[in-house]
Amino acid sequence: MKLTLHGYWRSSATWRVRIALGLKGLAYAYVPVHLVKDGGEQHSTSYRAKNPMRQVPLLVVEDGLTWELTQSLAILEWLEEAAPEPAILPRDLRLRARVRQLAEIVNSGIQPLHNLSTLNALKSLGGDEKAFAKSAIDKGLDAYEAARRDVGGRFSVGDSPTIADACLMPQLYAARRFGADLDARKALLDIERACMNLEAFQAAHADRQVDAQPSP
Repeated sequence: MKLTLHGYWRSSATWRVRIALGLKGLAYAYVPVHLVKDGGEQHSTSYRAKNPMRQVPLLVVEDGLTWELTQSLAILEWLEEAAPEPAILPRDLRLRARVRQLAEIVNSGIQPLHNLSTLNALKSLGGDEKAFAKSAIDKGLDAYEAARRDVGGRFSVGDSPTIADACLMPQLYAARRFGADLDARKALLDIERACMNLEAFQAAHADRQVDAQPSP
């Protein structure tokens, strides 16, 4: 099976997939898609043919057929099914459900509120996009902390990294970019340290990608 990941270095959604691929030990080729240059390469005709949503990530799978898969959580779930070991979802159904809950707090409850298209639209209407993003992140991280309180261990759920951690790590990076308060979030910082002791998380970090640029 040959995998090709199309993504952007600082895209939270792409970052999640990089983490999962690393945890699974799966090799992949990487194709950068610059989300800002020349109006955004994701809007090109060739890319739109593969991903009509004009977003990243896009995973191209060659496994006898050649096909494309988009949306980060769909990709993470597929990776878990295609390469079950090591697992990134717990076997226990309650814990598995909680991992998915935490992942969705980030995926649908936080990240869309500070992505590039949302903030550009807000700015065009005269809003304070940075204050809006910070407020959304703080609210979402409060919810994340509360939802993991009864199931947490070294990682978000238990003592092994899961899909939830793959979502949390890029979210903490974004939280720092927008000035959200992390100093009081000891539990999340402890999880971050545990994750960053693992090569899969280190290699997936935005600043280590071939298309990384100096952060403003």
